[in-house]
Amino acid sequence: MTAIERDIVIIGAGASGLTAATELRKAGLTVAVLEARDRVGGRLWTDDIDGAMLEIGGQWVSPDQDALKETIAELGLETFARYRTGENVYINAAGQRTRFEGGIFPVSAETEREILRLIELLDGLVAQTDPDRPWTHPRAKELDEISFGAWLENETTDQEARDNIGMFIAGAMLTKPAHAFSTLQALLMAASAGSFSNLVDADFILDERVVGGLQQVPILLAERLGGDVHLGQAVRTLRWNEDGVVAVTDDLEVHACRVIVAVPPVLYSRISFEPPLPRRQHQLHQHLSMGFVIKVHAVYETPFWREDGLSGTAFSPYELVHEAYDNTNFGDSRGTFVGFVSDEAADEVFTLTPEERKTRILTSLSHYFGEKALTPVVYYESDWGTEEWTRGAYAASFDLGGLARYGADLRTPVGPISFSCSDLAGKGYQHVDGAIRMGRDTAAAILASAELV
Repeated sequence: MTAIERDIVIIGAGASGLTAATELRKAGLTVAVLEARDRVGGRLWTDDIDGAMLEIGGQWVSPDQDALKETIAELGLETFARYRTGENVYINAAGQRTRFEGGIFPVSAETEREILRLIELLDGLVAQTDPDRPWTHPRAKELDEISFGAWLENETTDQEARDNIGMFIAGAMLTKPAHAFSTLQALLMAASAGSFSNLVDADFILDERVVGGLQQVPILLAERLGGDVHLGQAVRTLRWNEDGVVAVTDDLEVHACRVIVAVPPVLYSRISFEPPLPRRQHQLHQHLSMGFVIKVHAVYETPFWREDGLSGTAFSPYELVHEAYDNTNFGDSRGTFVGFVSDEAADEVFTLTPEERKTRILTSLSHYFGEKALTPVVYYESDWGTEEWTRGAYAASFDLGGLARYGADLRTPVGPISFSCSDLAGKGYQHVDGAIRMGRDTAAAILASAELV
């Protein structure tokens, strides 16, 4: 067993942990980053699959994501706009396919009015929601005790309006059924993006990508940290007291003054804390769980949909693939779709064989884009539910009542232990931007603490 000493030990080499380590190193402190995987990046992962560069994890950059954009610029990376020229596609409950332009789906006039009314209503509630303290909303307890699905049912009898509004929060973001999370959790999701209007605007949320892939952010951060990043080092035990911590892996011990646990909350239980964490944290962490989504990648010889005047953007709460986008790489002559199968629909298709699942998913894509969508040259499913060190996607969210009950303690340090990841963020919640913000904030709080001044 090798033992080393550092000022701060960081558990997890995702964007949050690496950002915190970078900030602490800038301030003159020594660090060690311990990562269970054989790569850095956490939920950012760019890889070559059958000759195609695919963004297996997170990939998009939004205009309001200042922390991420600053980091991208500081690292010398370039971005490019998502392809969105042409008409979008919408499929209704009857299976009718309609091409359209603009942000509102081609629904009946009555349903359109209901969708716009619900968006306005949600924008009003979001305006009262501080993303860093959603539990301070004047109706926090009430809104946290009703599921988003039930809230929609109370607000409108228009099923198509409910289905579409629900899709943006449930399927597209929290990746849980709308009956499984609270309205307050939905408001936090929207507030983290500035408004519900921003959240439902694909051209805002999914604005740009990084040339060469977003995993370059953690890769370049880790390169600057050099030998202070230790891969394949799952922390089994964390011994702590007011004098410091010892993080123990299978073959390494790191003795430090403080520790930052920079992994998703669902993984805290993989670490044996000695002594155990306080009762409050034990209860709190049990009320958080990951969502579940399959990110589908389909690469074609050409972006054939563009020739037909289509943008590659498609939506339907009634399709297996509830949303799809042109995900063609910068400078690539081939065309790529990315599509998403979420929550209960993902559960269902994982009862099938891989070939049956592939056929079902590609058939759903073909409903939007025609028979050519059935025959990609590369096909891949990002299944984060099988990742031992993630266990779902995109992030952890509270069960009913959990956010108002426990949210105020979500980021509270315990002695020398701090917590930092995108799951805990306010602005930028469950996005890389939030991970970077949390990394910066956690490092700043440690640097401001008396024992390290």
